[in-house]
Amino acid sequence: MEIKSAALIGVGAVGSYFAYGLPAKLGDRFCVIASGKRKERLEKEGIYINGARCPLNLKTAQKAGKVDLVLVATKQTALPEIMDDICALVGENTIVLSLLNGVTSEEIIGNEIGMEHMLYSLMRIDAVRDGNQMELHFDRIAGVFFGEKDHTEPTERVQAVLDLFEGTSVRANFVPDIMTDLWLKYVSNVSQNLPQAILGVGFGAYKDSEHVRAVATGLWQEVVQVAAKKGVRLPERLLLFHGTVKEARFSTLQDLDAGRHTEIDIFAGEMMHMGKEFEIPVPYCEYTYHMIKALEEKNDGKFNY
Repeated sequence: MEIKSAALIGVGAVGSYFAYGLPAKLGDRFCVIASGKRKERLEKEGIYINGARCPLNLKTAQKAGKVDLVLVATKQTALPEIMDDICALVGENTIVLSLLNGVTSEEIIGNEIGMEHMLYSLMRIDAVRDGNQMELHFDRIAGVFFGEKDHTEPTERVQAVLDLFEGTSVRANFVPDIMTDLWLKYVSNVSQNLPQAILGVGFGAYKDSEHVRAVATGLWQEVVQVAAKKGVRLPERLLLFHGTVKEARFSTLQDLDAGRHTEIDIFAGEMMHMGKEFEIPVPYCEYTYHMIKALEEKNDGKFNY
């Protein structure tokens, strides 16, 4: 099995990593999917990676047709509006990598196109987005991690993806237990992405303040309980992101800083849903959800007093 064509949906901080790395391998057989006003904006304004404009081979999904690999790099809130594009790109043997945060996007997409097309995946990236300007810290980017559910050795599909990224700037990593890795990233996002967004502080606050750390610990423990009901065993003790600088501001705080809506629904919101499903109280997640929703309202101008 060989991947000869690929399409990317979404060119934010995550998508730009692939927009930068894959053209050297695939040439014009790699494209970025866009249509309407979004396509016009990208054609006019483009995206810049570390100050340099990144060439984009822009196509509508209909013009691109069936491809061997689809990379989904939007936010999860955009899934309903891009689902038709995903369906248009998927052929009989197409592989789909959903690079979104959270633990539900694979099932959401798979319910539309068939789970047989999905590989479970996650990103570990150090990047900052300001409009169409992307700052990628390549030396601190671990890359994309992926695997098959219930397969501890690379399958033919996994190997095809590894072969594609070989020789590019994209760091690709096979994970034998991808479901645990997905939940480890999820619990880290819930416990460390969210408290700093409420407080407006860098990552160092988790180490320097027992109170910030206490909030992170409460969130962590709630996710551990829910994950156990899903059959995933997570460490009981809070694990802080390794090797992160004190000034680091993660995606939720970056969104609030820029006046954008956040992904709170797939973090604390999804936890509230799963907590209700399993009858597990999640008070830290509920409080955090409403606090960040209120900060979004403040950014929207609902109140300025």
